[in-house]
Amino acid sequence: MTAYTATVTVRLKRGVLDPEAETTQQALERLGFDLEDLRSADRFEVDLEADDAAAAEDRATEMAERLLANPTIHDYDVEVAEA
Repeated sequence: MTAYTATVTVRLKRGVLDPEAETTQQALERLGFDLEDLRSADRFEVDLEADDAAAAEDRATEMAERLLANPTIHDYDVEVAEA
């Protein structure tokens, strides 16, 4: 078994209201930053043991699908790196 770190990034799907991002975008624009769009995201880093990177990615994907993301309103990405 090898140690891996899986990074799961969860964000709201386009079209779903994101009040946190909206407020942050307005504040950045008041500070003089030109933005086309801004979305907030949550990032989870999971340390786990697996036989290979594919198995670690499968486990992290299952975590995202079962708990970390709501597939109705969220998109998610999974990246795996050897720890």
